[in-house]
Amino acid sequence: MENIRNAFPAGGKFILGITGGVGSGKSRVLEILKEEYGFRVIQADQVAKDLMQPGQESYRAVVDFLGPSILNEDGTINRPAMAQVIFGCPDKRIQVDRLTHPLVWNTAFGEALACPEPLVVIEAAIPSKEFRDNCGEMWYVYTSRENRMERLRESRGYTQEKTESIMDSQAPEAGFREFSDAVIDNNGSVEDTRKQIRRLLKNKIRMQ
Repeated sequence: MENIRNAFPAGGKFILGITGGVGSGKSRVLEILKEEYGFRVIQADQVAKDLMQPGQESYRAVVDFLGPSILNEDGTINRPAMAQVIFGCPDKRIQVDRLTHPLVWNTAFGEALACPEPLVVIEAAIPSKEFRDNCGEMWYVYTSRENRMERLRESRGYTQEKTESIMDSQAPEAGFREFSDAVIDNNGSVEDTRKQIRRLLKNKIRMQ
């Protein structure tokens, strides 16, 4: 791990945002930041899942809006049933996003500010002005569509049809770049990615 010293004034933090599409290799970047630089990693998708557990804020908001038909017998949310409801009605999907996204961001950034580590990275596949404005800096992890498809086929067993469907539902490349301060080209080796990360961090944190 890099020896980081005197990086911030007392109580200060560096909150880094990481974004990119499915299969771009954000997990590789997060692992390097965690293992080699000591970043606390917060993943928005996991925060969202936690908030959809019974009794949590997103759970209450979604069940109040969609009704009990989306629940399993044990009170947990039946995700396939919920997906069928919201993707069959775009207005409901938009409203669910409006109800849950602010809760996810509030929780993620609250955790970032409360944790003892001075270096925090928040990862999310949805780029937005709100996400960017609450980070000291945001990086876009770029990998070509062809490489993303191959990685998803090998790592998750996704078919080409499923991969293309997921990719097409996410923000276009221009959308990711719009809110990002830097781009990591993740098409190459782990060492290539590691060098880019070190270069980008060089003027943000003090290392020895």
